[in-house]
Amino acid sequence: MTGLSNTASPLYEKVKDFVLGNIGNGNWPQDAKLPSEHDLVSSLGVSRMTVHRALRELTAQGLLRRVQGVGTFVAPPKAQSTLIEISNIINEIKARGSRHRAEVVVLERIEHPDPTLLRAFEFRTRQPVDHSLVVHFENNVPVQLEERYVNPELVKNYLDQDFTSIATYDYLQHSTPLTEVEHLISAVPASETHAKLLHIRENDSCLVLFRKTWTGQTVATVNTFTYVGSRYALGSRYLPPAR
Repeated sequence: MTGLSNTASPLYEKVKDFVLGNIGNGNWPQDAKLPSEHDLVSSLGVSRMTVHRALRELTAQGLLRRVQGVGTFVAPPKAQSTLIEISNIINEIKARGSRHRAEVVVLERIEHPDPTLLRAFEFRTRQPVDHSLVVHFENNVPVQLEERYVNPELVKNYLDQDFTSIATYDYLQHSTPLTEVEHLISAVPASETHAKLLHIRENDSCLVLFRKTWTGQTVATVNTFTYVGSRYALGSRYLPPAR
């Protein structure tokens, strides 16, 4: 096993990140049995109480399952229901009986991110990020501009994928377990670049969804989805908690 990260997080958070990292990179797939608490204590050099707290919290989050007298296992992914639920746009388009097409505009590694990106990823030092810009078409009409910045420490081989045939959404879902998501929606006028990619006029109304995701305490992705206001609507249906 490798050791813990050098971040300033509490030890139990570092243990959680270690576990999530092994799940995300495929070392511990779904239903895999984790090393015993004794083995984790020995290999990571932390107390049994620290390991126990980390595993207990990950179990409470539904990422692990503990079987009394047997051990701790990687839990299967569970469905999440939120007020704003973002799914695979390819599936959305096909569910409407329409044809989907994706055009990859940018797929690159940014070796020296600007200060805004560094703050968004909460990096203490300058680190590279992977960047993609994809236009999604419905019946050859652009409906979404999807821009993603991805932490390559959590999501491996992102730049090697063909995102005209697979969805970035699906690849990310299978690459790292997401434990926290933040959404922010705003209406903005289309910039010159966005207008050109979305086949609209500059300053036309667009709906922008900002989405930030975490794996444990580490930011996994920073995303912006831009929709043509006249071609798209965001909505959801959910069950409120029982009173």
